[in-house]
Amino acid sequence: MRPEIENLPASKIRDVANAALGRADVLAFWFGESDEVTPEPIRQAAAESLARGETFYAHNLGLPSLREAVAGYVSALHGPVSVDRIAITASGVTALMLAFQALIGAGDEVVAVTPVWPNLTAQPVVLGAQVRRLPLQPQRDGSWRLDLDALMAAVTPKTRVLLINAPNNPTGWTLTRDEQRAILAHCRKTGTWILSDEVYERLFYADGGVAPSFLDVADASDRVVVAQSFSKSFLMTGWRLGWLVMPDGMSEHMGKLIEFASSCSPVFVQRAAEVALAHADRLVPPLRQHLLACRDRLIGGLQALPGVTASSPPGGMYAFFRIEGQNDSMALAQRLVAEHGLGLAPGVAFGPEGEGWLRWCFASRDLSRLEVGLDRLRQAVLPG
Repeated sequence: MRPEIENLPASKIRDVANAALGRADVLAFWFGESDEVTPEPIRQAAAESLARGETFYAHNLGLPSLREAVAGYVSALHGPVSVDRIAITASGVTALMLAFQALIGAGDEVVAVTPVWPNLTAQPVVLGAQVRRLPLQPQRDGSWRLDLDALMAAVTPKTRVLLINAPNNPTGWTLTRDEQRAILAHCRKTGTWILSDEVYERLFYADGGVAPSFLDVADASDRVVVAQSFSKSFLMTGWRLGWLVMPDGMSEHMGKLIEFASSCSPVFVQRAAEVALAHADRLVPPLRQHLLACRDRLIGGLQALPGVTASSPPGGMYAFFRIEGQNDSMALAQRLVAEHGLGLAPGVAFGPEGEGWLRWCFASRDLSRLEVGLDRLRQAVLPG
């Protein structure tokens, strides 16, 4: 094995979860998915596709009909995006890996805004690149803020890619439109590519429910690649389907990369995605409203606990909070599982900036499940 691979750290979230295998009493909030199944029309579309025998290879870039549907969906949210800028990928994380493969090589520099889902900073390392972390700044109320001046100083002409995930996993932090404009203008000067992970853009609790996107401010010729996924907004985590929006002229080469990675995405999954997009206006707003209720109930419960600092995230599906005097998030997460049956993700899983914090996925079908989780946390933090 290459040293870069041997030295990759294992998932700390998985480490906590594996300790609870076989325990039916554990309430698991550690993974980034809802406990609600994919909506029936989407599942039915996949079943009908299989019944028709659509079990063969498809175009590397995706079914033309799905690419057209994605282009229409994106254009409705962010302005005109042509279909030749769209590539369908076998999951959102695959979209990100393909983008990195297209843009960086061994020795290149990637600046990543952190804390962030660990896969995003591991992928450049797998490819032999160097990752520089640009930490968000935690505030007294538990919210997080970007030091824009620090980012500008970190991104130089030798920076090949700037990686940003906003709305952010785990903090919920979201870029403003003005910040995006400033970052784009700076990266134009330095020649830096922007890789923007926007998979939580529809799980945004202000401004009509759509987070600011780099697609709102960038031209089709800009060095901006946006990665997206069907997982979060359409409750399709297990389906493994995503897409990329790329600059003009890039899709032909991306098709070659997809051929060498997965060849194509399964047709029946793509048929399900077509139905998901066709029903987006009916499916996504109620999901967002439900998650907003989940967020507010959980954050309110956390803020009522002594010694707990938590802020309402503007986007995403996570509460990222800390407990006074608890600075070892891994040990705390392990204790919560072992002694209280409460499964949360340790903040250190998202990088050193997250140490001392915990992530709680509040995407729960039943608010009472969150209530039981809060009771278990209350037992853990209250003296006696």
